[in-house]
Formats: sequence, C-alpha cells, structure tokens
Amino acid sequence: MVLQTSSPSKHNAMLGKKVPHPKSTKYDNPGIEADFSTPPAKRVKRDTPAETHVSPKKGWHNNVVPDSDADSEDEDLEEQPRERRTDLESALPPIQSDKEAIEAYEATRAAEQAEDGAKDRLGERKWVKGKSSIYVDAFNLALETVLEDEAHLFDEAEHAVFTAWRDLSYEAQYLYVRLFLRKTSSWHRVSKLGYHSDVADLPRAIEDLQMVRDLPSPSSQTGEHPGELESPEGTTLDSSFSFADRSEDCIKDLEEASSLLLLDELKALAKDARVQGKNKKELLRAFRRTSGKQTGLGFANLQRSDTAESTASVGSTGVDDESREGTPGRPENRDAHWVNKIMAETGPCIRLSLPTLKLFERVHLVFYRSTEWTEKSLTTIILVRIARWNFPDYIVSRSANIFASRALLLEFEASLRTQFRVDNIMEFNGTPTKDTLQVVLDIFDEVYPRWKALLASEQLKEDSIYSTGEGAYLRRLSPAWVYTRIVHKGVQVLGKYKHHLREHEVLSELLDQRLFHTSRRGDWYQRKALLEEHYMHLHLPSPSSCQDVESKKKHWKRVALSTCEQGLQDQLTHLIFHHDLQKRTVKLEKQLKVPYRLQHDFQHVLLTKPAERTFHGVRIERPPSNNNSRRNSEQTPTSAAPPKPDRRGGKTIWLDPALHTIVDPESGEEQKVEGECSVEAMCLSSYRFLGYKGYHSEGGILKTLFAYLFMDVLFVYIPNVFQTPFQTCRLDLHTDAFYPSRVSEINGRLNEISNGGAAGLVRRVWDEHSERKTCIVGLDWSFAVEDLLEIAGAFPGAALSTVMKVLAQEYGQRGGGVPDLFLWKPKVVKGEDGQEEQEGEVMFSEVKSENDRLSDTQRMWIDVLSGAGVRVELCHAAAKEVRVQ
Repeated sequence: MVLQTSSPSKHNAMLGKKVPHPKSTKYDNPGIEADFSTPPAKRVKRDTPAETHVSPKKGWHNNVVPDSDADSEDEDLEEQPRERRTDLESALPPIQSDKEAIEAYEATRAAEQAEDGAKDRLGERKWVKGKSSIYVDAFNLALETVLEDEAHLFDEAEHAVFTAWRDLSYEAQYLYVRLFLRKTSSWHRVSKLGYHSDVADLPRAIEDLQMVRDLPSPSSQTGEHPGELESPEGTTLDSSFSFADRSEDCIKDLEEASSLLLLDELKALAKDARVQGKNKKELLRAFRRTSGKQTGLGFANLQRSDTAESTASVGSTGVDDESREGTPGRPENRDAHWVNKIMAETGPCIRLSLPTLKLFERVHLVFYRSTEWTEKSLTTIILVRIARWNFPDYIVSRSANIFASRALLLEFEASLRTQFRVDNIMEFNGTPTKDTLQVVLDIFDEVYPRWKALLASEQLKEDSIYSTGEGAYLRRLSPAWVYTRIVHKGVQVLGKYKHHLREHEVLSELLDQRLFHTSRRGDWYQRKALLEEHYMHLHLPSPSSCQDVESKKKHWKRVALSTCEQGLQDQLTHLIFHHDLQKRTVKLEKQLKVPYRLQHDFQHVLLTKPAERTFHGVRIERPPSNNNSRRNSEQTPTSAAPPKPDRRGGKTIWLDPALHTIVDPESGEEQKVEGECSVEAMCLSSYRFLGYKGYHSEGGILKTLFAYLFMDVLFVYIPNVFQTPFQTCRLDLHTDAFYPSRVSEINGRLNEISNGGAAGLVRRVWDEHSERKTCIVGLDWSFAVEDLLEIAGAFPGAALSTVMKVLAQEYGQRGGGVPDLFLWKPKVVKGEDGQEEQEGEVMFSEVKSENDRLSDTQRMWIDVLSGAGVRVELCHAAAKEVRVQ
C-alpha cells in the first residue's frame, strides 16, 4: 500500500533515494510495526485547553434514535460522558437551577407584574400564572438577542420560521423548548410527555407544532466546504416545514420502531416472537434477526396494499443484512406487521423536525458563542438576574460581528462536522487503521489550502483592525480555529507515516502563526526539535562545510537546540512544556560538547521527587448498610465476620487525633472526646502538631489567591468577553485566549508578585470588596484575610509568581489535581532589634491512603510546584488500629 501526501511528486523529489534512519529512532526495529501501536479501544482523555467540539449527541435522525422514556433498571447502560460547561456558564456564578429555583423565578415574575397593577396586567397579558416559563423566557431571550444585532446571519426562509415561532401559542412554545433541551433527535411518546401543569391542552400544542407551513425560497445557497463529504441530509429548510414530525408519517421500519420500546414491553414482544436476550441490546438484536429469518408469522392474508407505504426495514440493513439475504418471503410485510404492533403499544409519538432543530441550534451557537449548551446554560442567565448578589464593575460589550457573514457561519458549522469526523477516527473508536488514517490525511490535504488562506486573512485583521487584544476570543469562532486543530491532527498522522519532511514543514507553519491554539505551541516546539535532531539531516540540505553524515547530524542538532531555546523564550509556550524542553536542551548541549560556561543552567527548576511522610491513625470500619436490596437482605446483621477492606478509591473514616472539647450540659464539666473525620482531616491535624497551619482546600487556596492577585486584570475592558452584567470573570478565562490577549498586563502583575507585592494586592482587594462579598471567580470569602496575608508573606515571591502563571495560562484545565492540603508556617519577626526569628514556609501535601495512586493532573502539579521550589510531600495514612463498628 503506497501512502502519498497531497504533493507526492514534489516530496518524492525532495526525499530522493531511500536513506537509512538513525538507530536511536528505532525505525528499522523489526519488533515495531509500521502501523502505529496505540492504546486500547477507548476515548483518549485530552488534557488540553477548552476547545470547540461537536457533541455526538447532535447527530442526524438516522444516527440517534434512543428511547424517549427512562428504561428499566435492569438494562445495561453505558457511562455518559461528563457534560462540558459553556464559556458563558463558566463565567456566571454557581446557582441552584432546581425546581425550587424555577418556582422562585416565577414568583418573582408574578410579583413584578403585580406592582404594575391589575389593570395593566390584564390588559397587556405580560405574565399570567401557568402562561409563562423560565424555559420559554430564556429561549426567547437568546433568539431576540441574536436577531437584534445579528439578523444578517439568517436568510428569508429562516426569518419566516422565526415569525412562525412567535405566532405559536405559549403552550406549543413550552412543549417545543422542553423537547429541544433534551438535545436528541429522538421520538417521544405523547402519552408519556407529562408537562400537564404547564400545558393544559397537549393535543392542541402538538397539533400546532406538527402543522406544515409554507416557506419562501431561501436566497442563500449552501456552499462546498473543504473536508466535508456532503451537506447533511435533511438539515436544510425546503419549501415547507413543521416544528415537529408525526410518527404516523415517519416511522416505517422495524429498526426505528423497536427502539421506542421499554425493556418490559420488548420482553413481552420478544416472548411472542420466541427470542431471548440478557438485556435490551441483545433482545433488540435477536428480535430483528428473528423477524428477518421467520417465514411464517401469520402474514398469509396480508395484501401488498396493506404495506404500500412501508419500507424494507431501512434501519436494519446495517448489522443484520447477512441474516436477511436469501430469506424467502417478503421481509417488508413481516416488518410492517411488527411496526404496527409496536406503534399500537406506544401510541402516537412526536419528534422535533431536524431542519428547525438545527436552525435553533445555530441561534444558540451565535448567542452562547459556543456549540455546547445545556438546560442549565439556558436558565442560569435568567436566574442570576434575580439573585441578590454583587458583581464587579465592568463594561458590558457584545460584538455584533462575531461572524462577518452567513457564509462564514455555515463554514464554521461545516468545519465542526469535519473535525468530528477526524476525532471519530483518531480518538473515539480505538486504534486507527491505515485506511482510516489515510482518510484523515485526505481531509488534512483538503483543509490545508483553505487554512492557509484564512490564516492570512486573520493576520491582516490582527494587524489592521484589532489593537487591544479583542480578537483573541473572537478567533475561537473562526473556521480557521477548527482547521488549525485538524491540521494539528494531520501532523500526527504524518508522523505516524514517517513523512518527516512534510511534518517538519507544517510544524514550522503552525509555529509561524501566533493566533490559533497557542496552548499547543510547546508541543509543536518539542516535536519540531525531535525531527531536527534525528531526521532532518536526511531530508534537508546542510551547509557546504558539512561533508560527512556526522557533521550534518551535528549541524541539525544545533538547529534543534536553537528550536528548544526559541520554545523556552516564547512567551506563549505554557510552563507545563518547559521541563521537557529543558531536558532536551541539556541533552543536546552535552552531545554537542558545548563549553560548560555556555551551557544553560536549569538547576533552579530541576524537579525533585516529593518527600514522603507517613501518619499513623485509627481507622473506622463499618459493615455495609442494610437496605432492601436482595444482596444485603441475605446478609445476617449480627454476623461477627470483619468487614472487607474499603475498595480502591472509596472514602475511609478515621479518628481525628485532635481531641475535641465538649461541655456536659448537666454538670458543666469539660470532656475530651474523639471525633470521626476524613483521611485528609486526620493528616491535617497531624501536621498541626508539627507546627503547621493549613487547610484541606485542594485548589481552593490557589484560586482564591489568583482572584485576589489578578482581580483588576480579570475585569479590564476588552470587547466581547463581557456579555452580561452578571459575570464573575471574562468569558475567555477558561480558554487559552485569556493569556495572549493580556500577556503584558499578566506579566507585569507576575513581576509585581515576584518582587513581594502579593500581600499588598490581597489587602487592597479585601478592603474594596469584602463588605459587599463581590462575586469573583474562584474567590472564597470564607478564608480569613489574616491567613491569606500570612500565606502571601510566607510564599516565596518567585514561586507564587510561577504557580499563578500556570493558572493564567490554563485556568480551565489546572483547577484539578492540586495537592489536598495547603500548609504554611508564617514569617515571624520578634524582639526589640526587629530580627527575624522564623522564616515563612509553604508546603503542599497530597494525602494517599492504601491503594491510592497519583493521577496525571496530580503529577503535573507536583512537577510545577517542585520546579518552582515549593516543598511537596506525599503523605501516607497508615492504620495502626482498625476499629470495627
């Protein structure tokens, strides 16, 4: 199989004849396959800055047909991926969005309208109990906000849909929004919809949504986009539309109909068909297979006219085609029989029409500046409005030209679909094959020219229009942002196929641009230096003075050393990449025999292994709690057998070594008692015996310090990052657009912290905002200001500056993994002579009980803290006694 890049003749000419590879690369190792050994088939966890993704849930109708109702508890369910928060949701304060909060909102709306008087309320019908909902209000807020300033992104047909939406009754709007928030293009049984307290006339609301309406011809045409196979079928508006589909018109095949069944219903139907299975998935498979194999199921009297509108089981042509081939009889008739039987069981169903669903998803993309949104995203912005909280003073600015044109918006959507194709191959479906990797390479070749053109366009805007960093956040919604990520994935495939020359060229182009995915620059520098160290002497010309292979290798090692130095000097290279670049730098300097006086000295940031400490305590073991489950009912409560030790990762209970004092209410005497606590609290009490103060805060202390030290930087005016007056931070804080957009201010503040100014910054923010308890991201007002001032004084300035820089560069990704305990000894100055008697000390401690292991994020933080010169300990909790209760 011959694999080629987009310009095979050019690259073959440049590569010339086959040349041997260095032994250090293990290229010719017979034990290593040419295709690329990869981890087991599971999704690779990405610990990279927040990016824009297309959720697999948002597939087309023929890809997503889940149940509309909750399934039986006996069904095997796959673990759902963790929901990602939108930038807007991350910037709003945490708020309860449960039923009580919704009711409080409705009560507030009622009170506001009551103030206007009964006459105005009855005359204008602004708000009536049962005729308004936070869901509909939030949905309409998003729609009206977008149409107010960005109506140019939608054509005449789409505006006609919006007009029809406004003409819908409240109940129809409410039903649509509640189904819309489920975010799946699935069928829902009308009999199981509920919402009776909000929708009095459900059949009328369903009829309104399913009504077919005419549309004007759209003025815009869908263009072709690089890397996209074809426009998704059924997602564009036609001459007519409806807000929802009817099951009677759409469900014709057994595959789709059988997916509507609950487990108990499927069992009953399977019993009639005499099929078996352990769970719903197996039952469905066996049922469909049996339906295809059976030849006599009572269809003798069926006429062709009875099934004229049915299809030959379209949905079942994928998995079980082999079992249906060569089967005598008419499978469409057998399927039609079971479809009719299933639909009689389920009753009428409703599904949101895909073209209008995708249109409203586009509205939400424009409103939230994100492809991901949830029910909480929709309601939080309204709930925050009625909260009695104080927010910092800043200028609200929402750009109306985030998408310059409708064509650019459509291309952005298309680029997301292409990116999802790439991710499906590279990350979602296990080990890629040569064929699937070739697909990624083909997509890369298609995207590459368009990416280059958009890079030039964005750079022109950066040089001529943007002058204060406001373009950084907007660029995340450019097709070039998505294409850059696709190019990054394409580079990985080039490396797997050992197209090192092309890989080096593209890496150089990625590093030449400083607008997109700046958080990956450290990774690109590392890979580029590796290629130069091992391969480029084979592919690129060397100076004429380099006559033999060794001199060429030495030249390119010097180039690799220069690349490492550039990476370390690049302000946009995140600190988490510095250690690897420093290691490669030291290695290359030794290989090149650079004089010692000219070598780089990284002794001040060398990583040290964390010290280990063990605290012994008393652990409490309890037998499993008795409940009504079958498993526990068989256990004897009075069993004397000791309980099994806690499973890995389970919470353990310990006795607090610090005795608590209580007062006997009768005698008034003080008594010392033992208290139960977590393993972290037990270790914290033990550290206090050693003279430390501390908190079990994990990342809480660091985020609170960051809020104090960067408060004014967080809320300095930049267009587009403050879109509501209720934000606790800028929208871009949790993205990699924050650091480059304010790099000069951030570095200035880091220098101030490094020079010992942290305590003054903490005191200033406390004096200005503590009384109002201003909502600032990460700031926990429960920490005593005296403790924070002691910490700021004890924390070495350079070390605190380094830790704060990591948060500034990757706030959204580095909130987790911070060691459990934050400990300090304050700086003490006593005596008449004013001499210091105790230097301040700061220490982090990661508590590990039996069978605990460090995660990748925990190791990253230990490396960062150790490199900054902060003491880190691994604290092991050992049980000197186990008490069974």
